[in-house]
Amino acid sequence: MFRIRRIYDDTLPVDRDALAAAQTILREQFQLLSREEIDGLPVLLRDPVSVGFRTILFVAVVREKVQGFSLLMHFPDLRFCYLDFLSVPKAMTSRGLGGVLYERARREARALKAACLFFECLPDDPALCADPQMLAQNRARLRFYERFGARPMVGTAYETPLVPGGDCPPYLVVDTLDNARPLSGRRARAIVRAVLERKYKGICSPEYVEMVVRSIADGPVSLRPPRYAEIREEPLPRRIVGSDQLIALVVNDRHDIHHVHERGYVEAPVRVDRILDQLRPTGLFEELRPRHFPDTHIKAVHDADFVDYLKRVCLRIPQGRMVYPYVFPLRNQAKPPRDLPVRAGYYCIDTFTPLTSNAWLAARRAADCALTAASAIASGHRLAYALVRPPGHHAERRAFGGFCYLNNAALAAQFLSRLGRVAVLDLDYHHGNGTQQIFYSRSDVLTVSIHGHPSFSYPYFSGFRDERGEGPGMGFNRNFPLQERVDGHMYRNVLARALAEVRAFAPDFLVLALGLDPAKGDPTGTWSLTARDFAANGRMVGELGRPTVVIQEGGYRIRSLGVNCRNFFQGLWDTVFSA
Repeated sequence: MFRIRRIYDDTLPVDRDALAAAQTILREQFQLLSREEIDGLPVLLRDPVSVGFRTILFVAVVREKVQGFSLLMHFPDLRFCYLDFLSVPKAMTSRGLGGVLYERARREARALKAACLFFECLPDDPALCADPQMLAQNRARLRFYERFGARPMVGTAYETPLVPGGDCPPYLVVDTLDNARPLSGRRARAIVRAVLERKYKGICSPEYVEMVVRSIADGPVSLRPPRYAEIREEPLPRRIVGSDQLIALVVNDRHDIHHVHERGYVEAPVRVDRILDQLRPTGLFEELRPRHFPDTHIKAVHDADFVDYLKRVCLRIPQGRMVYPYVFPLRNQAKPPRDLPVRAGYYCIDTFTPLTSNAWLAARRAADCALTAASAIASGHRLAYALVRPPGHHAERRAFGGFCYLNNAALAAQFLSRLGRVAVLDLDYHHGNGTQQIFYSRSDVLTVSIHGHPSFSYPYFSGFRDERGEGPGMGFNRNFPLQERVDGHMYRNVLARALAEVRAFAPDFLVLALGLDPAKGDPTGTWSLTARDFAANGRMVGELGRPTVVIQEGGYRIRSLGVNCRNFFQGLWDTVFSA
C-alpha cells in the first residue's frame, strides 16, 4: 500500500527526509543533472519568484519510504504546467506508482486551471535515436503517457538538437488534460518560449529559442496520432486522492462521558454530533484514531500541581455528583486549602465550571486529540482538525474555567514549537485568556485573538488591546476586542488585520482555535456571522499557506453549528489546495 504526499518546503523533518530521498533518486537516475540543480531543489520550493515558475513536489511513499516522485512546474502567468521529472525505480513499475504519480500531477494541473500539461520525452523514432536499447525505453515511456492522452507535438523544430548532430533530442509532449478546446499556435509559441527561456535559462541561446518559436505555425497545434492505442494496459485508477489533500480529523471519542445536564449548560455532546453530520459527507477528511501521549506533554503547558490535582479530585468525585468552585483565594494564593473540593476555587477562574468524575477523563482525551492532530501536521499533513469537547482556550497554566480544563490549543502549539515558530490565532467569540497567559512571556509563539470586548464578554478581565506580552514576549501577543454588534463584513476587516500580524511573524505553523460562537443566534454571543461568512473566513485563513491545526473551541447554536463548520473548512480547503 502506498500514498502520495505533496512536499511544500523543508520546514518539517519528515519533509526534509522526503526531499532528501527525492534528491537521491535524482542523483541515481539522472546522472547528467548538475549538483547545483539537485541541491537547489529546496530553494525552488521556497522561492518560486526568482525563476518565474512555482515548483511542486509529490512523493510516493511505500511503507514510510519514498519510492518515487514527480516534480511539477506551474507557470501561472501563462496558465500551464510542465512536468520536469517523474521517476519510479524499476522494481516498482509494476506497482502502479508511475500512473498514480502522473494522475496526481494531472489533477494538480487541473486544480491550478492549467490549459495543458507539457513535458519532454525522448524520441521513439530510429531516425532521431540510434541506440536500440534507449529506443525501446523511449517507446515504453511514450506508450505509458499515451494511455493518458498525452502525445508529442508535431510539425515544429522543437526536436532540433542544441548541438548540431546531437542524438536523441526530446519531443515536447502535450497532455490536454481532457480539455476539448485545441491549443492555438499563438498560445503554444508563448509557452515554448517560457519553457526554453525560464526552465533552460542559460542553456538555450536566443537564436535557438527564436528558431524553435518561429517554427510553430498559426492555427491549432497538431499532436501526433495515437501510435500505441492497440496496447492494453492495466486499468487506471478512477480517482486518486492523496493524503496531502485530506484534512486529518481527530475526534474525541470519549467526549460524551462528560455531560452536565443542568439547565443553561450549553457545552453539550450534541455539538460534536452535529458537526460530524456535516463534515463526513464532504469527503475532505481522513479520520485518525487519537493516540495517547504521556503527561509530560500536559505538564509542559500546565503546572504539575494543577494537573495532579485535577486528576485526583475528579477520580474521587462520585458518579452523578458535581463540585462547583465557590471560595477563591483573593488574599492568600500561596497556600491551597487541605480539602480537595474546597480547593477547586484555588485552581478555577469562575463559579460555573464544575468538576465531575469524568471531567478529567474527557479533557485528557481531548488533549490527546489535539496532540494527535499536531503530530499529523508534523508528519506531513497540511491541515488537521481536532474536533473535541470539552474546549480548552480558557484553561490557564494553573487554572480551569469557561467549560475548559486543559488548554488543547496551547498543547498543540507547544508540540509544534519544537519544530519551528508557531502562531496561535483564536477566532472564538470569547477571549482565549488561557492561551494568552501560557505564552505571554515567550517570543517563539505569537498569540492573536479576535473576541468580544471584556467590558461585556467573558472572561471579562483579559483580552484588552494593551495586553502585548511581557519580558521576552513583549509584542508577541495581540488582541482585537470588538464591539457588541458585529456582522460578517466588519469581522473580515478585523480578521485581515489579525492575519497581517501573523504574516509579519512568519510562522512555520498555525494553530487555529476555532470558535463557532460568532454565529448569528449563538446563545453565548452577540454577533451575526452566517455560513457564508464562515466560508469567507476560512478562505482568508487559508491564504496564509501555513501547515494548520484547527482546534475546536466554542459554538453552541445547534441548528447552524454543523453548517457553519462545514463552510469554514470548505473555504479553508479550497484556498489551501488551489493556491
